[in-house]
Amino acid sequence: MAKEVIWTISAFKDLQNIVAYISEDSPYYAMSFYEDVMDKAKTLMNFPHRGRIVPELDDPNMRELFVHRYRIIYRVSNDNVIITTIIHGARDYRGEE
Repeated sequence: MAKEVIWTISAFKDLQNIVAYISEDSPYYAMSFYEDVMDKAKTLMNFPHRGRIVPELDDPNMRELFVHRYRIIYRVSNDNVIITTIIHGARDYRGEE
């Protein structure tokens, strides 16, 4: 169990940019996506290791969850979960934070 789920500034900006992009076609879907991401992130408080290990990194502390076509990439660190980025599922992740 984690004490806190922490969003990095860059991860929150990623989320804002994705929501803005989706909103160009559908404000309703954009808000739904935002809520889905936030709900999924909250589950990490109780189950910080629920996501799979990020395959590009092969580091057991770097994990990911999928929300629709996007990857929430996070690090399990001591008693916290730190969300580092959100990227499209088709993109590779090489640890840029």
